[in-house]
Amino acid sequence: MNNTKNIKIIIGISYISIILIFLWFFFQNFSIQDFSNYEIIKKNKDNLLELRDLNLFISSILFLLGAIIWTLLLGFGTPVFLIGGFIFGKWLGTLLIVFGLTIGATLLYLFAGYFFRDFIDLRFSNKFSYFKNKFKKNEFVFFIIYRNIPGVPFFISNILPTIFDVKVKNYFFGTLIGLTPNLFIGASLGSGIEKIIEKNEKIPSFLEVILSPEIYIPLLLFILLFIAGILIKKKINVN
Repeated sequence: MNNTKNIKIIIGISYISIILIFLWFFFQNFSIQDFSNYEIIKKNKDNLLELRDLNLFISSILFLLGAIIWTLLLGFGTPVFLIGGFIFGKWLGTLLIVFGLTIGATLLYLFAGYFFRDFIDLRFSNKFSYFKNKFKKNEFVFFIIYRNIPGVPFFISNILPTIFDVKVKNYFFGTLIGLTPNLFIGASLGSGIEKIIEKNEKIPSFLEVILSPEIYIPLLLFILLFIAGILIKKKINVN
């Protein structure tokens, strides 16, 4: 028993160390200028699309693996759906993003359930105890709803179901279905950003960006889904 506990501690520390090394590497190799300079963004866009066009299949697989690893490293979803939509467009982008984040989230759920269940239970069980009865009534349907409730960071929403003992099958397909609407909108937004950069040699004004149909339509849909999520959360709290 003690040996198993020690192994869990060692693997847990190793996992956290990998996350810290990844963060250190990221901030050592990328600066704010890489993400804020329009000329650099435009140049990188052309390079990324050129790589995609050289071999779409390999590019898709690499992105899928990257999304899985990013999720396992406790990354949040926004960069994945923006980059996915930016590079692959809203249709293929959505497919890759949904499966990448779903597989990554499921692997993280299994990992967290085995190595960090006690810690997660201690940290979150009281705060989210009102979810327990909801999961018991219809685990699969409620998990789809759960995936659309706002206010919970993505990586926490991935590991939180360990305290409810959600079945892996329900977790996987509930995530796949539950995340798709939001991720499609996110991929559409990323695709819209790519189209705006393609059309403009110089950085467009904020007004030009926000009034572009490629941007304001996904944003409006995001707002509607967010409001719907808040209403669902209130209904859950009342019941």
